[in-house]
Amino acid sequence: MDQTSSLGKEQSAKRISTWQMPDTLVIIFFVALAAALLTYFVPIGAFDTLEVSYVADGVEKSRVVVDPNSFQYSLDDQGDPKLQPVALFEGNGGAGFFNFAFEGLVSGSKWGSAIGVIMFMLVIGGSFGVVMATGTIDNGILRLIDKTRGNEMLFIPAIFSLFSLGGAVFGMGEEAIAFAIIICPLMIRLGYDGITTVMVTYVATQIGFASSWMNPFSVAIAQGIAGIPVLSGSGMRVIMWAGFTLMGLAFTMSYAKKIKQTPSLSHSYHSDAYFRENQSKASLDSRFNIGDILVLLAIVATVAWVIWGVVTQAWFIPEIASQFFTMGIVIGAIGVMFKLNGMTINNVATSFKQGAATMLEPAVLVGCASGILILLGGGGPTEPSVLNSILNSAGNVIGQLPNALSAWFMLLFQSVFNFFVTSGSGQAALTMPLMAPLADIVGVTRQVSVLAFQLGDGFTNVLVPTSASLMATLGVCRVDWGDWLKFIWRFMLGLFVVSSLVVVGAHYLGFS
Repeated sequence: MDQTSSLGKEQSAKRISTWQMPDTLVIIFFVALAAALLTYFVPIGAFDTLEVSYVADGVEKSRVVVDPNSFQYSLDDQGDPKLQPVALFEGNGGAGFFNFAFEGLVSGSKWGSAIGVIMFMLVIGGSFGVVMATGTIDNGILRLIDKTRGNEMLFIPAIFSLFSLGGAVFGMGEEAIAFAIIICPLMIRLGYDGITTVMVTYVATQIGFASSWMNPFSVAIAQGIAGIPVLSGSGMRVIMWAGFTLMGLAFTMSYAKKIKQTPSLSHSYHSDAYFRENQSKASLDSRFNIGDILVLLAIVATVAWVIWGVVTQAWFIPEIASQFFTMGIVIGAIGVMFKLNGMTINNVATSFKQGAATMLEPAVLVGCASGILILLGGGGPTEPSVLNSILNSAGNVIGQLPNALSAWFMLLFQSVFNFFVTSGSGQAALTMPLMAPLADIVGVTRQVSVLAFQLGDGFTNVLVPTSASLMATLGVCRVDWGDWLKFIWRFMLGLFVVSSLVVVGAHYLGFS
C-alpha cells in the first residue's frame, strides 16, 4: 500500500514538473476556436461613428471614433437578433474556421495590421540583424564594463542605463542572458550578488522595453495595430523611460549597497557560493574602433531621422520601415569597409535574412491573431459583427466605471494576461485589436490603451515564471525563482503603483 502510494506521488510529481505553458500559437488556435463557437450564440451588431475634433501641436485635427450609444443588433426577418455562424471552411475567398490563419496573415494594407505590421517587423528585424552582426553592440557593452568596473559608483549606473536603453531602442531582452554570464562573476568579486546581476542586465532591459518610445517588438506594433501613428507620443514616453530607469537604478543601487556592507543579507547568498568558490577572470577583451563609432552614429542618426519624419512629415509604417532599411544598408557598408567581425557583402545579406527570421514567429502570431477578428466579423464598427456585440457588452460593464478606472483596468488586464503570453508582439497581436476599439467606447484614448499595454506587458516580465528569458537569466546567475520572488515583489509592487499613476495621469492629460 505504501509503495503504491509512493509510486503515485512520484508519478504525480513528474506530471507536475513536466507541465509547460502552451505555446502562444496554441493559445491563439484555441482562442480562434472559441471565437468561431461564439458566432453560433452571439448575435451580430454595429455602431455608428462620429467625427471629433481636437487640437494637437496647435493644429486642429479630426478623428473618426465609435459612438458608444449607437449600438444596435442586426435583425432577421422575424425581428430577432441575427446570428452569423462561421463555417468550418469557406471557398471563394471566404473566412471559415480553417481559413483564419491565411486570411489573417494577408488582411489589411501596408498602412497597418496585419500585412503592413508584419512587413514592418520583418524589415526592422533584418536591419537590426545587420547591426548585431557587426558586433558593435556586444563589444561596446564589454568595453563599458571593462572601463567602469574599477569605479564602483559608475559601474552599476552605467551598465543599468545601457541595458535599459537597449531594451527601449531595439527590444533587448534575451541578449541579456549572455552578458549576465560574463557580469555575474565580476559582480560577486566586487562584493555584490547574483540578484544584482539580474537587476543590471535583464531587469534593466525590461524597464526599457516597457517604457520605450520606439521598441519595435512592443509599442511600435501595438500602435500600428491600434491605428495610431507609430512613434507618436514619443516625447512623453522618453520622459517616462528616464523616470522608470532612475527608479530601477535607485532601487538597485540601494540594494547593492546593502549587500556590499552585509553579504549574508542577500537572498541568493547560498547560491552565490558557486561563484565565490570558482572565481575566474572573465575575459573582457573587445574590439572598438572607428568602424564601431560610425555604426553607433548611424543608429543615432536614424533614430533622429525617424523622429523628424514622424513629427514633421507624419510618416507612418511604410516610411519608418524604409528608414530602418536604409540604416541596415549603411551599417552593412560600414561593417564591410572596416571588416567588423570579418564582414563581407554576403555576410550583410545573411545577417539581414537571419534578423528577419527572428521576427517570423511574432509575425505569424500577429497574422493569426488578426484572423481571429475576421472570424468575429471584425470589418469595422459600422459593419454588423460578433466583435461589435462583444465590445458593446464589455463597454457596458467597464463603461459603468469612471473613465480613469477603465484605463487602469486595461493596465491590470495586460499585467495579468502577460502571465499566459510573455511575448510582447504576441500580446499586442492578441489584445490590441480588442483594446483599441474598446478604448473608444469607454472614453479612453487609443494612445492610453497602448500605454496600458506596454507597461502591463513589459514590467511583469521581471516576475512571471513563464518568461523564458527571466528564467534563463536567473539560471545562469544561479538564483532560484523562489528567492527572486522574495526579493523582487516590493519593486514589482512599486512599478505597478507608479504605472497606475502614469496611466491614470495620461488619461486626465488627454494623452493621444
